[in-house]
Amino acid sequence: MHGFIVNEHAESLVWQTLLDSEMDHLLELHERDPTFPWTNTESLAFYDGHLPEDMPPPLRGVPPGVYDEIMIDGVERVALVREVDGRPLALALDITDLEEREFDMGLTVIGSAVTLVGLLCIAIAWSVNRLVKPLRDMAQSIAALRPDQAGQRIETPDTASAELVVIADALNDYLQRNDRFVERERVFIDSASHELRTPVAVIAGASEIALQQPHLPEPARGQLLRIQRTARGVEELVSLLLVLAKDPARLARSSDHVALDELIPGIVEDHRHLTRDKDLQLDIVGLRPCEIVAPLPIVQVAIGNLLRNAIEHSDRGRITIRLEAPATVIIEDPGHGMTPEEIAQIYARVARGGGRDGGGIGLDLISRLCEHLGWRLDFASDEGRGTTTTLRMAS
Repeated sequence: MHGFIVNEHAESLVWQTLLDSEMDHLLELHERDPTFPWTNTESLAFYDGHLPEDMPPPLRGVPPGVYDEIMIDGVERVALVREVDGRPLALALDITDLEEREFDMGLTVIGSAVTLVGLLCIAIAWSVNRLVKPLRDMAQSIAALRPDQAGQRIETPDTASAELVVIADALNDYLQRNDRFVERERVFIDSASHELRTPVAVIAGASEIALQQPHLPEPARGQLLRIQRTARGVEELVSLLLVLAKDPARLARSSDHVALDELIPGIVEDHRHLTRDKDLQLDIVGLRPCEIVAPLPIVQVAIGNLLRNAIEHSDRGRITIRLEAPATVIIEDPGHGMTPEEIAQIYARVARGGGRDGGGIGLDLISRLCEHLGWRLDFASDEGRGTTTTLRMAS
């Protein structure tokens, strides 16, 4: 825009100077010879405004000055109007060719500018992409990190900038420290679980022997049974902690072939005593032959504690246990049910590792166990209509 204004101003000065010079020369010739005849040419025309009709229509009655791009006799001209001895004189120059060249030049300049801007945009986009690509690749590498996999690192190309290398090194240092921390926790849990197994086994064995004694008072028998159940619960917890302490690859090597259709009836019978003081009935339906590869004690712990949870939250009615393909255990209880908000609270408590409700192992540890083994645990419930717990063990 500024270039156009400057160009028009410069053009006006050029026409002013050129036509003033021609007009001065013409007046000088007329002074020397008042009878000097002036003949108009195709490019230059002189008009004496002694009479108004002698001036071309675009120049009639206009003040002295330069008038650019006016049409006279169908030709585009630039005209100089000067007042001499009280009458206007005009000198008009044909600028048709010049205007056409100016228009073509303007198109060339605009086209060049558009092309230059386009090339500049392409260059900027390429440069920005070249600058952002290493960060984008690093972000993708970070997003691909798996929390259950140790020894992961962020790789940087040889052409990476120094700043990117510093960021990658800091992230790799954090990953290394996190691996060491997780390994320390794993070793501690593994060691503590093994250390707990011996005293728990001693307590369980001693309670079993004590229960075999004749003439055992009933209050003492009740306490010994309680000790035995508690010891069994601690054994389950130790087994679960040992599983969580192992990585999935090691766990797969130590797994067993478990026939769920044969295992579930025994688990149900082991928990039937919990319904003695309630008007509850445990029913097994739809047991189809189904086998999975997993640690047997952990399968027992997972199904048993979900069944225990259903019994503890039900007062009367019927609890059904179904086995569906593929390796899916469904427990339906007639309890009070849960609202969507309460189910969300369970998942939130599991996510932050909160406490548990009721006896046995809490839902938080069971959920962590399922996540560790690649299983899936879901809850579906309507308030006042009971809860359906679905454990999918097919990985």
